[in-house]
Amino acid sequence: MTNASPPQSLAAGTPADPDPQFERELAELVVQALNLETPAAELDPAAPLYDDGLGLDSIDILEIALVVSKRYGLELRADDQNNTRIFASLRSLASHIQAHRTR
Repeated sequence: MTNASPPQSLAAGTPADPDPQFERELAELVVQALNLETPAAELDPAAPLYDDGLGLDSIDILEIALVVSKRYGLELRADDQNNTRIFASLRSLASHIQAHRTR
């Protein structure tokens, strides 16, 4: 019998994959908050938010953090050492919100 590691979504500190409906809701929120021309339905939830993905910058991420705080009651702090992971993609942000939101 081998000791297989648990699936990534079950590993310690790693939230489960978010609900696809919640990912779509979050994509709509991001498109509205940033006035993006790309329709929410066309956003790839696994694509990076920075650089080659959506191409967002730090100001865009701050705006997303603000609307997430207002909508879901979740404070995303600029000094959080996990921000690189949290904001890696729409999917990782959705996972984090679902694991920690208060409303």
